[in-house]
Amino acid sequence: MVKAAARQPVPARRADAERNIAAILEAATRLLSADPAASVADIAKAAGVGRVTLYGHFPSREALVDAVLDHTVGLADAVLEDPALDKAPAPEAMAKLLHSSWEILDRHRRLFLAADRVLPTERIREHHDRPLRRVERLIARGRQDGDFRGDLPLPWLVTTFFSIIHSAAQERETGRLAADEVEQVLIKTMLSLLSPAAGSGPA
Repeated sequence: MVKAAARQPVPARRADAERNIAAILEAATRLLSADPAASVADIAKAAGVGRVTLYGHFPSREALVDAVLDHTVGLADAVLEDPALDKAPAPEAMAKLLHSSWEILDRHRRLFLAADRVLPTERIREHHDRPLRRVERLIARGRQDGDFRGDLPLPWLVTTFFSIIHSAAQERETGRLAADEVEQVLIKTMLSLLSPAAGSGPA
């Protein structure tokens, strides 16, 4: 009986931990999306937990930002899941994908700036593996259909997509790109880069 009684609080503690983690991730996403320099203390306060509790789940700021980025990209990937993209012509699908991707990234661009400050570039890229697989499939289809250039390596074109859209977030944050022009700049830049005509110049 003693052993059974001793084990009973464990599920409750686990549930409390899960609630705390969810609250911390929600607060961190909200605060870092508003201010990439938001402190761990501010995040803990917004989550309704103490710093000791926060550090018990995320031992460093890097670990917290890493978890928040994974959480946010996962939510974004679910939003970007659109079967219609597989049916539209590749250039049209790319424009739609850029529209949806930028809508999400712009909302959380300061969170991504926070990630840039504390996480290695390769780690940030790893978090985007799932959504970038969608980009890879789309570009591959466009190449097969003759809508996109085939003279450059597919992985390089996927990397270019990733780099351009995140560079746009930085340009938007600094004011070098206006809010109302970013989306069209992204679409025109990417479609121009992918155009078969772009690969028909002199060798």
